[in-house]
Amino acid sequence: MDLRKLKTLIDLVSESNVSELEITEAEGKVRIVKSGGAVVQQYVAAPMQAPVAAAPVAAPVAELPSPAAAAPTGHVVKSPMVGTFYRSSSPGAKPFVEVGSQVKEGETICIIEAMKILNEIEADKSGTVTRILGENGQAVEYGQPLFVIE
Repeated sequence: MDLRKLKTLIDLVSESNVSELEITEAEGKVRIVKSGGAVVQQYVAAPMQAPVAAAPVAAPVAELPSPAAAAPTGHVVKSPMVGTFYRSSSPGAKPFVEVGSQVKEGETICIIEAMKILNEIEADKSGTVTRILGENGQAVEYGQPLFVIE
């Protein structure tokens, strides 16, 4: 979406009685929400569509992995909020935990930044971190798995 068009939409929402506006175009979707006087906007790019090719008539059917095989084993620590996932307290600092780290219940294992507030996320179970599922600096959703502790 054109930046000028986006700026115009933000200005319109902030100056009007409209509290929320969502527009979907070929390039993606924009959602603008007015909250307590501040305007927050989200942009979601449209997924790339792969060209569709004709499949051979006698093509074998590939087996999909079972949901149990794809699910991580052990205790999964999930994101309690939407925000940006950080493994350390500052860009050059050592991560709170690594794979193989022993953690105690209540120990800080990551930070999620939401609305310019840094929220320390604590382990809700003692054990060993076996997998780190979140990517440093990436957006996470509510309920998204971040760590596996066994």
